[in-house]
Amino acid sequence: MKTLYIILGILLILFIGIQLFAMNSQKNIETYPYTVTKKYNTFEIRTYPATLFTSVQLTGNKYKESSSKGFSILAGYIFGGNEKNEKIAMTSPVSMSLDDSMTMMFMVPKKFKKETLPKPNQSEITFRQEPAKTVAAIPFSGWADDEKIAKFKQKLIAALKTENIKHTNRFYFLGYNAPYEVFNRKNEIIVELETSTPQITR
Repeated sequence: MKTLYIILGILLILFIGIQLFAMNSQKNIETYPYTVTKKYNTFEIRTYPATLFTSVQLTGNKYKESSSKGFSILAGYIFGGNEKNEKIAMTSPVSMSLDDSMTMMFMVPKKFKKETLPKPNQSEITFRQEPAKTVAAIPFSGWADDEKIAKFKQKLIAALKTENIKHTNRFYFLGYNAPYEVFNRKNEIIVELETSTPQITR
């Protein structure tokens, strides 16, 4: 019994250490910048500047399968799977388009330009310049899955309809946490808007 308690204690210490490391890493990670222009009860309107991403298009439209495959491919590139064996810093959030065939994207750190990025070893990886955009964003916590993503997508659609805000069909899932993070998990569904950005409310 004493041995069991020792093992459980070691596992608990390791778990706490990993979570503290994850929380500290989040503080130093470069994030996709945006400006909030208006807040509503359940969602907010944001503007994003033009930003460069590494991306990979996937054949499936199920989050669990596509996210695992896409993350593996893009993580391989930034961890050195390129012609220079160069490591590129991880950024946040990971973005996935919610289409019939999903596209996963990692934001490129600002110190790089398209011309200075090392060539990927995997031909599926492309560099994608996302234009400046205005979006509506709705958050949700916990672990993401297909059911939650569909639920909050519909909640965002309903909220935008209530406020008479027109949107496109370009929806994205944003995930902010590493797979091993347990606490304070943050996710969002965003959709590009057709209308001009609402004015900031003070």
